[in-house]
Amino acid sequence: MSTPLPALTATEAEAAPGRAQREPRTLRTGIPAGSVRAVTWNLLRGGVDGSDESRLDAQTEILADLAPDVLCLPECGGWEEQDERRLWQVAHRLGMAPVAMAPSHIGDGRNFTTLLYRPDRLRLLGRRILGVGVFHHALIRARLRPLTAGNSDEHDFLAIGTHLSHVDGEARLREARWLTDYGAASPGVPPRTILLGDLNTPDREPPDGWSSIPTNLHSRYRQVLPTGRLGRADRRAVQVLLASGWTDPQELTGKRREATVGYYYANELVSWSLDYGLVSGLAVNAYRTYDTPEARVLSDHLPVVLDVKVGHA
Repeated sequence: MSTPLPALTATEAEAAPGRAQREPRTLRTGIPAGSVRAVTWNLLRGGVDGSDESRLDAQTEILADLAPDVLCLPECGGWEEQDERRLWQVAHRLGMAPVAMAPSHIGDGRNFTTLLYRPDRLRLLGRRILGVGVFHHALIRARLRPLTAGNSDEHDFLAIGTHLSHVDGEARLREARWLTDYGAASPGVPPRTILLGDLNTPDREPPDGWSSIPTNLHSRYRQVLPTGRLGRADRRAVQVLLASGWTDPQELTGKRREATVGYYYANELVSWSLDYGLVSGLAVNAYRTYDTPEARVLSDHLPVVLDVKVGHA
């Protein structure tokens, strides 16, 4: 079991704000005209520690500042409690509405993946929860249209939120094959798609070698050879997506983003990007990891921010 690093001191991170009812807040500075901002953030146990919701409060403040139009939140543990109070509280604070909150299919059924959208900028035309019984966690698909597009479907796009299995590369590869159809135009769906989520897939070999990761976790992230020996980082889930037509926004921006994990657990100090925003048929304005001292203390993953040009946004 991994051991978290000590929490930041009060001088390193501001105290989380209280949970008083607050009006939605939107700061859209730095988002190019005609763009949609998509964000994904694994919240770590839903931002909740027992009955303490201070992490979730602070996470919501960061998300309000990021002002996403589409938001995927893997690992919303316990959000079903009290008639999904936390889901609706976060949605209200962000000025967003849920597309769906889907439970993991393995485990105690109390872990959820959530996809939300901003109804003052986008219109939800349809939704589906896919891959039930196949995905360890969940796969949520939404068809969205900029409000300014009126009745024209020219600028419709799909937003897909998911959380791939953490167990092994074979499971992730099976799950990824549910997404390859969206790498190119498919009948009945818009030819433009955003994929958001914790894909649990290393983006590179460990910079400092495999000794930086506990040996009992190697089989999660390395290919298991027919002999039972362990090989290179198991990147197949993302590689099969890229081979099917999906694009890593880094290829379009020419800028490498920062890692999303590798700072939280004292025995897993490996700089990897396990969280992704991939695109199909869309131009990208910006793609980055939101890395601040406060974000680092709030979860074992950092938020990923993706600005795409959809027109009429």
